[in-house]
Amino acid sequence: MRAIRLHAFGGPENLRYEEVADPVPGPGQVRIAVEASGVHLLDTALQRGAAAELPFAMPELPMTPGREVAGVVDGLGAGVDEEWLGRRVVTHLGLVNAGYAELAVRETDALFRLPDSLSYEAAIAMVGTGRMALGILHVAALEPDDVALVTAAAGGIGTLLVQAARNAGVTVVGAAGGPEKTARVRDLGADVAVDYNEPDWPEKVRAALGGREVSVAFDSVGGQAGRAALELLGFGGRFVMYGWSSGTPTELGTKDLHGRLLTATYALGPRIARVPGGLRGLQERALDEAARGTLVPAVTTFPLRDAGAAHAALLGRGTVGKVVLKP
Repeated sequence: MRAIRLHAFGGPENLRYEEVADPVPGPGQVRIAVEASGVHLLDTALQRGAAAELPFAMPELPMTPGREVAGVVDGLGAGVDEEWLGRRVVTHLGLVNAGYAELAVRETDALFRLPDSLSYEAAIAMVGTGRMALGILHVAALEPDDVALVTAAAGGIGTLLVQAARNAGVTVVGAAGGPEKTARVRDLGADVAVDYNEPDWPEKVRAALGGREVSVAFDSVGGQAGRAALELLGFGGRFVMYGWSSGTPTELGTKDLHGRLLTATYALGPRIARVPGGLRGLQERALDEAARGTLVPAVTTFPLRDAGAAHAALLGRGTVGKVVLKP
């Protein structure tokens, strides 16, 4: 099969498209003919060798990155029911990295069956990014009278937060980088869409809200944009963090919390794992919402052979929604 192999940590040019041996499913496993592979910021951290940014140990090289795959089951390991053969499935590979490939193996209890109505690309977006978005929303506990601000609102999680908040009757403010992404956020149904690259974007938000205040801020950007989002929160507001794509977490202290009775939460990791139903329950819900069309993930696709270009575009903020590789 063909797969992407990382031979040395560093730039995206180190991701090479090569011929490797086909994987063989072990007991309780199936082999998946991959139709779509997910790209995550963690994959770019692995490529760069940024061990401090990873939730798993640094692997030995060469290796194949990638933690999400969708496709058709084309091989069975020992003890696996034949009814799996030919099934459309999606799976998150957990802490295993092997998704940037034409074939992948996974245990049957980690698979999700896909209806014909759900594309492989959408399934990839929802099995990882979708579950995180729903977990973040659970932590935020939105109410219909909330005003929610979403930074990186054109990103994979951001686009889903905008839609879900809109579906809940919440007033939504979406902040994104650049006019094209801002237009995309407006198309998603945000009541207010602003470009956070413009220095006066907080003033534009205040003017657009006409005296109402932001009550919930979802932040994955950090840095100056995250700090501006924090400053927009009204008395008793909730600041919900789930990353810092700028490279710097949003700075805040006890004075921020005490002075305006704010709360601040980091909404990933154990917080999501403790959601009723756990991670699998979130994945099932996310896939169901996509299948019903209540949440429509945004996707940017690249050919598998161009994984390096996909990483460069993701790091350069040149993508919209979830980045997906197609063999």
